[in-house]
Amino acid sequence: MQNKEQLEVWLRGPLPEIPDLLQPVAHALLQAREELEIFANIFPTKLLWDKPSGVASVGFHLQHLAGVLDRLFTYARGESLSESQMAFLKSEGKEPFGDCTYNHLLDQFSTQLEIALKQLRETYPETLTEIRYVGRAMVPSTHLGLLFHAAEHTQRHVGQLLVTAKVLVASLDN
Repeated sequence: MQNKEQLEVWLRGPLPEIPDLLQPVAHALLQAREELEIFANIFPTKLLWDKPSGVASVGFHLQHLAGVLDRLFTYARGESLSESQMAFLKSEGKEPFGDCTYNHLLDQFSTQLEIALKQLRETYPETLTEIRYVGRAMVPSTHLGLLFHAAEHTQRHVGQLLVTAKVLVASLDN
C-alpha cells in the first residue's frame, strides 16, 4: 500500500468543508499545485520566459493559471470582470517585474487557489445548475460548468507547463 501522501489528491479522500459535488474540482486544483511544486526552487529564472519551438513559456502558463482561476471563479459568482482583472489578462506572458522567478509566480497561483478553495467551501450546491454568464458576450454556462472548467483548464495548462519546463531544463544539459 502506498503512503497516503504519495497518492494523488483525489485518492486521499474527501476534503473537509468542500461540498460533495465540488470535491473533484478541489481535488484537481490541489493536484495541480502539487505538480507545479516539482519545479519550486529549482526552475532556472533565465528560462522562465523562453518559448521552445514557439510554445507558450513556463512564465505565461503560471500567470495564466492564476488569472484563469480568478476570472472563472468571478463568473461563477455571477460577477463581471474588473478593470484590474482585464489588465492582468492583457499582461499574461510578460514578465511582471525584473528578476521574477518561478516561485514568485507559483506563489501567485497558490494564493489564487486558496481563494478558489474558500469560494468552493462557501458554495451552496443548490446553485450549481443556475445560469452564469461568461465574458462581454454574456455566453451562458452554469455555476457548475464554470467551476468544472476552471479545474480542467488548470490541469491542461499544468500539463503543458510541465512538458515545456522539462524540455527547457533538459536543454541545459546539452
